[in-house]
Order: sequence, then structure tokens, then C-alpha cells
Amino acid sequence: MTETNYTAVVTATGEGRNGGRAASDDGLLDLTLAIPKEFGGNGGATNPEQLLAAGWASCFLGAVKITAAKKKVPLQDLAVVAEVTLHHDAGDYNLSAVLRIELTGVDQNTAEELGAGAHQICPYSKALNIPVTIEATVA
Repeated sequence: MTETNYTAVVTATGEGRNGGRAASDDGLLDLTLAIPKEFGGNGGATNPEQLLAAGWASCFLGAVKITAAKKKVPLQDLAVVAEVTLHHDAGDYNLSAVLRIELTGVDQNTAEELGAGAHQICPYSKALNIPVTIEATVA
């Protein structure tokens, strides 16, 4: 099997998360960053936690589809909601996450198995050593 690699290159400039800019080398990503109002900032722009949540939710959705295909489980509607929380306590910063799978056409047990399987193969899940809760909601 031939190994396939992709490297995303993004440069952060200015004040970083406090009014800085993040831009990809291919020009497809070019964002202003801001500290959220809920964290004492001005808000009005995206922040690193939102970017992480967007990437993780997208990747995890793909991992759920791969897991379902391997188990021969047909999926109907599928969405993944990623909640990434930034914690600040006594000068220390940490992250935690909740990954919520929302789907139809399967029972609750199967949905939970798909979430657990996806968490084992998702590159974001494997890369991040933070507390993660996986939830499955079947409509």
C-alpha cells in the first residue's frame, strides 16, 4: 500500500488569538481571530477552539462513516456536533470536548458503537490527549 500524505500549512500572525490572523499557504483559509466575549475578549471573529471543533467534527463524521461501512451499517441522516471547551484555572489552560453524533436509522446501542469505533480511528481523536465525551442521539 502506498502511503498518502497531506500537510496543511497555516501561519498565525499579529496578536494570535487576540486580533491576529491565520492564513493557509494556498490562500483558501484567511481568518481574523478574536478572544470570545465569554472569555473576556471582544468577540466578532472566529477563535482557535471553533477552528478545532470544525476540523474535529468534520473528521469524526468521516470516521463514523468508515466505521459504519466496516460494520455494514447503513446510515441515513448523520451529523456530528463538536463542543470544544477552553478551561482557565489558576493560570493554567486546558481543553475538553464533547462529540455528539446525531443520526437516524439505527438503534441507540449501534449508534454508541459507531461513536466508539470512530473515536478509535479519527486522527483528531488520536492526536488530542484531552478529556472527551462521546454522545450518540438517535432520532
